[in-house]
Amino acid sequence: MAHQHDHCESCSHEHHEHEHHHEHSLKKQLWLIAITSVLLIIAVLIEHGLIANCQLSTVNLLLVYLIPYLLIGHETLHEAWEGITEGDVFNEHFLMSVATIGALCIGFLPGAETEFPEAVFVMLFFQIGELFEGYAEGKSRDSIAHLMDIRPDVAHVDVKGQTEDVRPEDVLVGSIIVIRPGEKVPLDGVVLEGSSALNTVALTGETLPRDVAVDDEVISGCVNLSGVLRVRTTKAFGESTVSKIIRLVENAGEHKSQSETFITRFARIYTPIVVFAAIAIAIVPPCLSLIIDHLSFSEALSAFAPWLYRALMFLVVSCPCALVISVPLTFFGGIGGASRQGILVKGANYLDVLAKVDTVVFDKTGTLTHGQFAVEAVHPDTCDEHQLLHLAAHVEHFTTHPIGAALRDAFPDEATDGCEVTDVEEVAGEGIRARIGDQVVCVGNTKMMDRIGAQWHDCHHVGTIIHVAMHRSDKCEVISDKFTYLGHIVINDRIKADSAETIAALNDLGVSRTVMLTGDRQEVADHVAKELGLSEYHAELLPADKVAHVERLLQPSAVGHQPSYLAFVGDGINDAPVLARADVGIAMGGLGSDAAIEAADVVLMDDQPSKIALAMRIARRTLAIARQNVVFAIGIKVAVLVLAAIGIATMWLAVFADVGVTVLAVLNAMRALKV
Repeated sequence: MAHQHDHCESCSHEHHEHEHHHEHSLKKQLWLIAITSVLLIIAVLIEHGLIANCQLSTVNLLLVYLIPYLLIGHETLHEAWEGITEGDVFNEHFLMSVATIGALCIGFLPGAETEFPEAVFVMLFFQIGELFEGYAEGKSRDSIAHLMDIRPDVAHVDVKGQTEDVRPEDVLVGSIIVIRPGEKVPLDGVVLEGSSALNTVALTGETLPRDVAVDDEVISGCVNLSGVLRVRTTKAFGESTVSKIIRLVENAGEHKSQSETFITRFARIYTPIVVFAAIAIAIVPPCLSLIIDHLSFSEALSAFAPWLYRALMFLVVSCPCALVISVPLTFFGGIGGASRQGILVKGANYLDVLAKVDTVVFDKTGTLTHGQFAVEAVHPDTCDEHQLLHLAAHVEHFTTHPIGAALRDAFPDEATDGCEVTDVEEVAGEGIRARIGDQVVCVGNTKMMDRIGAQWHDCHHVGTIIHVAMHRSDKCEVISDKFTYLGHIVINDRIKADSAETIAALNDLGVSRTVMLTGDRQEVADHVAKELGLSEYHAELLPADKVAHVERLLQPSAVGHQPSYLAFVGDGINDAPVLARADVGIAMGGLGSDAAIEAADVVLMDDQPSKIALAMRIARRTLAIARQNVVFAIGIKVAVLVLAAIGIATMWLAVFADVGVTVLAVLNAMRALKV
C-alpha cells in the first residue's frame, strides 16, 4: 500500500516537473529561433556586402554562417551523434545533420555555389517544426492532464474535535475528514454530516452538480461547491478513485495503435533506404559520367556538385518527421479529447478497435437500465392509488428486499402518517403479511393471492407485479374467501433516458448489430428490446452463457466475411469474463466503480450509454485525421523526391516538403483534441 502511495505522489510530482520543464523548453526554443533568424539575416546582408563593404572568402563566409547554424542546430547535431553512438543511426536528427553539413560543404567543390543560407534555413525550419510539435504535444498533455488537477493536495483530518492538515496519502481508512466549500474531495468516503453539491466535471465531463447528503458516497477528485461535509473515509489514497484514474491515464500511452506501430516499423525500414538512395544519387551519375564520357577527375568533381545538391535535397525531403510525429500526436489528442467528455480510453489501440466496431453487445441491468427498482404503475381495483401504495409501503416497511425499497420510495409519507404496523410475517416465496390497525394486509405474488382466496387478475404491463389484498379481523389470521383484492402495483427497472437515443445513434453510425444479453426474465428482456429497437436479445443467461453468445457473435457470418469487431458494454462487476473476451470492453464507471476501471478498456465515467456513440465518433475522427496525415505527408514527399532526383526541386521546396508538411500535419493532428 505504501508503495502505491509513493507511486501516486511521485507521478504527480513528475507531472508537475515535466510541465515546468516543457514550458521552459518551449520558451528557450522560441528565443533560439528568434536570435538565429536575426543572425541569419545579418549573415545574408554581410554575404551581399550590404553591411561590411568587402567580399569575404568562402572560408570566412562559412565562419559567419556557422554562428547561427550552431546556435540553432547544436541540439540536433548532439541528438544525431547520440543516435550514432547508441546504434540508432537512421533518425530524423541524423538526416537533418547530414543534409545541412553537406550544404555547408558543397560550396568548396569546383564550380559549385555556396549553400550556406540554405543550410542554416533548413536547420532553423527543422527547429520551428520541433516547436510546433512541442506546442501540440503540450496541448494534448494539458487535455489529459486536467485529470491530474483532480489530485488533492491536502486532507483536513478531524482528531478529537481539532482538524489537522495532512497529506491524503497518510490518511487511514475510517478517519473523519472535513471538506470545506471550494476544496477537492481528497479520498473516497461516506458523508456523516452536512449536505452539499459536488462538481464532478473532471471525472465525468458533466457540468451538472451532484447533490450529496448524509449516508451518500463521495469520491475523490470531485470539488465541494457549497456546504461543509464531514466524511468517513472508506479507502486509502492509493486505492481511491482519483489514484486509479490518474494511473489509468498515465499508462494510456503504452498501448500503441496499429497505425502508430506501422509508422514506427515504416520509419525503421524507410529511413535507411532513403539514405542509401541519396548516396546513390550523389555518387552513381558522376561515376558513370567519369567512365562513359572519359571525364578528367576535376571535371568529374565539378559534375559531382549538382548531384550532391540533389542528394542533399533528397535527404531533407525524405525525413519522416511528419509521420513519426503527427500520427502518435493524433491518437494522443483523441485520448485527451475523449477524457474531457468523461470517456477514459486506456490506449490508442482501443481507439483503433472502437472506430471499426460493427457489433455492440449490452448487458441490461445497470447499463441500459438504472439497475434500481421503481414503481412504474399503480392499478387499484377497490380503493384509490394513494391507499393502495399506502398499505403496500407499510407492509414492506421492514424488509431489505429491493422491491420493498421501491414501494417505500413511492410512498415517502409512511413514516409520518401515524399508522401502526404489527404482526409482520414474511412468507417465503410468496410475500409479506402484516396488521395495519384492525386490517390484515397481504402483499405478494399470485401464489399468496391464490392461498388467501383473493380474486386477482393479471396486468398488461411487463415487470414485477405486486398484488395487494386485505380483510378486517381482530386477529392476524388467514381466512380464505374473506380477503378483498385491492389491486396491484407494477415495479420495474427503469430504462435510462438516453438508452433509446444510444441505439439510434449506433445504427446511424453503421453498427450492424445491437444485442442485449441479460439474466432477466424473457418477457422483461423482450419489453426492453422492443422499447429500444435492439436488433436481437437473449434472456435468462448465466455469465458463462454470455461468453458463449459473444463467441458466436465474433464468428464470421458468411464465407469470406471478416469477423466482426465487437464491443461489450457492462457494469464491470458481473461482466468481467465478457468484458475480457470482447475486442473492446466498455464499462459504466458509475463515478468510479473499482471493478469497471480495472476490467474495461474504455470507462464511461457518468454511466450514460449515449457516450458509446460519442466514443466511436471520436475514434473514427481520430483515425481519419491520422490517415489524412499519412496520405498528405507521403504524397507530398514522393512528389518532391521525384523532383529532387531529376533536379527540378530547390532546397526551399525541400524544406517545405519536410518542415512545412510536418507543421501542417501537426496542426491537423491538433484537431483531434476538439470533440
